[in-house]
Amino acid sequence: MSNQEIKKNVREFYDRVGWQKNSTDCFQNAQYEDLRPVSSEYIHRAHMRVKHHLPQQGRYFLDAGSGPVQYPEYLTYSEGYHRRICMDISLIALQEARAQLGEHGMFIVGDIAHLPFKSDTFDGIVSLHTIHHVPMEDKLGSYDELYRTLNPGKSMVIVNGWTNSPLMNSLNGFIALMKRFHAWWDRKVRQKQLDQPLTAPSPEPDTKPQETPTAPQGTYVQKLNAEWLTQALADRMSYQILVWRSVSVPFLRAVIYPEWGGRFWLKLLFLLEEAFPHLLGRIGQYPLVVIHKPCAPERDGETTTARGL
Repeated sequence: MSNQEIKKNVREFYDRVGWQKNSTDCFQNAQYEDLRPVSSEYIHRAHMRVKHHLPQQGRYFLDAGSGPVQYPEYLTYSEGYHRRICMDISLIALQEARAQLGEHGMFIVGDIAHLPFKSDTFDGIVSLHTIHHVPMEDKLGSYDELYRTLNPGKSMVIVNGWTNSPLMNSLNGFIALMKRFHAWWDRKVRQKQLDQPLTAPSPEPDTKPQETPTAPQGTYVQKLNAEWLTQALADRMSYQILVWRSVSVPFLRAVIYPEWGGRFWLKLLFLLEEAFPHLLGRIGQYPLVVIHKPCAPERDGETTTARGL
């Protein structure tokens, strides 16, 4: 497909499928996340990692590829800013984002590889799970555009996933084994329930795996790996590859269950991620890339000022 065909495909997927709501009032795109209570604390703490690496206040905050700003944690990123600029290729996403943000937001249909903003405009920038939808020819340009529009002395955060996470690749066999084991366990529990009197209490809702609806046909995704990003950004900008979440959603759904100490294991996993953020950012599933733009040196008689939208 050409670049334009890829972008059209992505826009149509999110307009018609991803940002439509299902019978439980959740976005269809939520099928790609683990929303079970057993994982909720771990997911929340991962979302809040983004905020820790952003300037806490400023004038303009850019959410590049904002989607509908679908999680409460996302709203906190721009709490200290005058306005949050939501830019997305999907009009449906921006309509939903407006419902979340109201007058705090500004909403612009745009392409992350060709940002319609002046240089040195934003005091903080996030781009979450967006660049993996960008055509290969535009991926590096997307990083350049975000960097161009960031104010000197400020930082931005980009979250995506790796195509082949070394950690997850090493655990594929374990994930498959746990899926088979839990299928056997479910059959055993159901049989036990059938053998009990009708007055027996039903199991707690959180003991069952999250039901995943039949996935609609997806859209273009190309995530690449840490080696590509390291080479691409070398001598271009100052960055760190840290961990956002080291394990994938299939891992969570296959391995983490409340009756098997799921919350405890996720607390331990989070502590390991905090202890080894650089390693797990490179080998885990979801990296958190922090990019800092240094202040430009001042010339005699001149000062550096931020430019507005």
